[in-house]
Amino acid sequence: MATKTVSKEELKSLYEKDFVLWVEKNLRLLKEKQFDEVDWENLLEEIEDMGRRHLESVISFMATILEHLYKWENFRENENMGNGWIRNIINSRAKLEKLFIEIPSLKHKAPNELETAWKYAVIDLISWFKKPENTHLANKYFGREPTVIDFPEKCPYTFRQILEYEPWKKNKEE
Repeated sequence: MATKTVSKEELKSLYEKDFVLWVEKNLRLLKEKQFDEVDWENLLEEIEDMGRRHLESVISFMATILEHLYKWENFRENENMGNGWIRNIINSRAKLEKLFIEIPSLKHKAPNELETAWKYAVIDLISWFKKPENTHLANKYFGREPTVIDFPEKCPYTFRQILEYEPWKKNKEE
């Protein structure tokens, strides 16, 4: 069953106006092998973005792990502090592992994103110190709200540490 023909210009404008309908129309064109009618420019961009979104998730989980590892090792004030950080590390590691099972190539790409993840972790660390309940820690450790220059420029952890390092266990053994 042939579909009502849509011009390339209409299809391109549909991309901006109604994304779901744009997807449906392009999918129908592909299934009907009407390749000349497909909005290739936007379709290729969307395919590229799909892969990038999964990698961005990996970077985000790595950033969470890095942030909490760094807080544990540098800003833990007492025995009761940090249990939430441990939970976040464990949860983020589980989500990473699931992504690596679902999309194995991400595990090979992830180490190349270590510095990006560290930059994101530093942004989150700075934000953490700005919270009213943590301003006393900012004053204690930095004498003010910290900035990017107050943290290592290069990531202080390896990719393997992101996946495995458990400093909270080391402290219990001592």
